[in-house]
Order: sequence, then C-alpha cells, then structure tokens
Amino acid sequence: MSKPILYTFGPSVWAAVPELALIELEYNQDDVEKKVVNLAEGENFAPAFLKINPQGTLPTLEVGGKVYTSTAEVTSYLVVRASKRVAVAPGTGFIRKIHEKQYDPNFPKLSARREDELRSKASGFSMIFLQNRQNALEEHSGTSQGANHREFYDAKIAENGRILSIYQAKAPENVKDSFFECSRAHWNTLKAFILEELPDILPESGFLGGDKPGEDDFHLAAWLARIASVASGGDSSKDGARAIEKELGKPTPEKVVSYWTAWSGRKSWQLVYANGLH
Repeated sequence: MSKPILYTFGPSVWAAVPELALIELEYNQDDVEKKVVNLAEGENFAPAFLKINPQGTLPTLEVGGKVYTSTAEVTSYLVVRASKRVAVAPGTGFIRKIHEKQYDPNFPKLSARREDELRSKASGFSMIFLQNRQNALEEHSGTSQGANHREFYDAKIAENGRILSIYQAKAPENVKDSFFECSRAHWNTLKAFILEELPDILPESGFLGGDKPGEDDFHLAAWLARIASVASGGDSSKDGARAIEKELGKPTPEKVVSYWTAWSGRKSWQLVYANGLH
C-alpha cells in the first residue's frame, strides 16, 4: 500500500488532532507524508484540492486510493493502523459531540460580540484571513477547473462575503447586530459546556482514555487549545486553562485545569504547540 498523505496546516485547530495522534501513537516521521495546505491563503479552495476533498477541509488523508475527509475518520485511521500498535482507548460518541456545530471552535476566531471587538479584529489577522479567502474563492470560481464546483463556490462566497462585509463596515446595521447576537450566543454555549458539562465528562485526573490520552482526548485537546488561544488573544505565554477564565467570567473548573496540565506536560503537546496555541 502506498504511503498515506496527510493534508495539514499548522494553525488549523482540527489538523492538530491527527498531529497529536501521530506523536502519541509513535509513528515514525517517514510513515506518513505531509502536504501543507495553507488555509490562510485559501489554498483549500483550489480546484485541485477540492477534487481530493470536495468540502475543502483539513485534515484530509489520502491512502490506497481512498480519501478520509473528516477529522474523526482521519484520526481513527491512524489509531487503528499505528505500526507499533500503541494501545489507546478507542473513540466514543464524545467525538461526535465535540464536533457539533454548536461547539465550533473556528467561529470564535472571527466572531465579534460588540463594536470594539469587531474593530479590533477588523484591523488584524482576522480581516486578512477573510479577505484572502474571498480572493481565493472568487479567483478559483472563475476558472474552467472551478466549473465543476460551482455550487460549493457560490455558497462559500456568500457565506464568507457576509462576514467580510461586516468587517468592512459595509453590511446593514441589522446584519451586523445579528452577527453580534450569534457571536454572543455561541460563546454562551461554549462557556456553558466548559463550566457545566465538561467537568462531568472529565476524570478526576489523567485523560478520558485513562492514564494516557485516548482517541477522544486528541479531539478535546485541540478544541481546548483553540478556545484558550482565542481567550488569551493569542498570547501563548499565558496558562491556557486560566486564560479561559477571561471568557468564562468564573474560575476554570479544577478538572479542566488538571486536564490541561496533564496535556501540557506531554511531548506531543509541546511539539504541536511549539509556536503557540492555535
């Protein structure tokens, strides 16, 4: 069988899941070929990549003529086929839960709950990210190769363009106010999950998978890292578990702090987040 190809991108929240798994499962560096797809430049919208993964998402794994296009599928493949047969607890229904849209860790990077937050993001990388995406979508949609993905491009151009127009102060007031409301509601859901649900899910110590991370933990670790990254304003020098308190408005539950501490001391965490949380 040909060597698996993992399409990945360092700052991607969900691409970090298989990256953590590869290290925890003791894959050798040459076991899996990695190809970087720069999300910040909209490379995932190129027709050539959409031919591989019609959703244009990362991570994506291509092996033996088959393509795995979801984080869960990619990571499960790596868990089952770890060459050294490192035993980890298999995934549970928790993986589906943490990937539900209501807990989306990507939206907080672009969301804005009030005017000052919007102005701050509109003058920083979030604006660049949105504009780069829009440029790439419009460019690729106008090519002959992009004709086969017309429905995808039309939907993405409209979706990304709506947020971009808010950042550019071109959207009607009611659209901007609706965006603020959606942003507040999303953060309220995330806060409730961390404060009320997660402590009941986490063990007193260690990981969901036991003494060492299991398949569920790879997903939760990446999710928490992203939330902490946004909460800390990208300052990786801060204790991520405590940085979340800024958004929670309350002390971070001790089980969450313990879980963060357990992860942050592991080699996999230190390598994947060597350049800061993302």
